[in-house]
Amino acid sequence: MIRANIDPKLELKFRELAMKRFGYGKGALSRAVEEAILRWIATVGDTPRFEGDPVEAIDGILADVEAGSVELQHRIKELWISLVAKNVSS
Repeated sequence: MIRANIDPKLELKFRELAMKRFGYGKGALSRAVEEAILRWIATVGDTPRFEGDPVEAIDGILADVEAGSVELQHRIKELWISLVAKNVSS
């Protein structure tokens, strides 16, 4: 169980959006919190750490990739959405 104190205005907005997305029944807020935590973990939890110039590191990683930057952005968005969707309870 997680307990946290957050800004009352932020809490109200979160509750409103949770109910719009998951309905007004029991468990809507819990589902919204789980989804928010999963999204946060997906963006922060697996952030690679490396030393040196990150641009050079990315350039080296992508050296053999034929796709352009816009196409890669679309692909990673689709991948991220599919991974998050699998981990969010229905």
